[in-house]
Amino acid sequence: MSTVERPCLGHELQRQRPALHRYVTSLVAADPHHVEDIVQETLLRAWQDADRLDHDDRPIRMWLFRTARNLVIDAWRKRRAVPVGLATELVADRPDAVNVADTVCDRVVLVDGLRRLPPAQREILVHVHLLGRAGEDVAAGLGIPPGTVKSRTHNAVRALRAVLDQAA
Repeated sequence: MSTVERPCLGHELQRQRPALHRYVTSLVAADPHHVEDIVQETLLRAWQDADRLDHDDRPIRMWLFRTARNLVIDAWRKRRAVPVGLATELVADRPDAVNVADTVCDRVVLVDGLRRLPPAQREILVHVHLLGRAGEDVAAGLGIPPGTVKSRTHNAVRALRAVLDQAA
């Protein structure tokens, strides 16, 4: 009777590395150093969680890609956030720091405009545009057909534009 040896996780991770690198590059194409950081962190987490990963019965690629995607999103959120209480001279080095005041004003205007919309339109805009959820996901979550999500989104955007034009 022959026994099948368990494949080494290290070898499997090395085998998956080029595909993982291509995937992360598709997510953050502009910065090769950031891509490499994400790939290395993903592989490190796989190695650290080796005892909990079931890489014998399930392909590890899916776990690697999901982890890499989550790391990309976390990094994006971290770069996007401006900590409260930072002096303007500390924030001035950030590329998006020039428009911090404009961004705050835009958010205030947007929130005021959203408050003036009917609840159903406001809810659709928040789900689709602010939270970035797919129409099918919004439809399933709200218990309405996908076509209704599309029409409500279209009508809500038109209504919000009208509200914002009145405010200007």
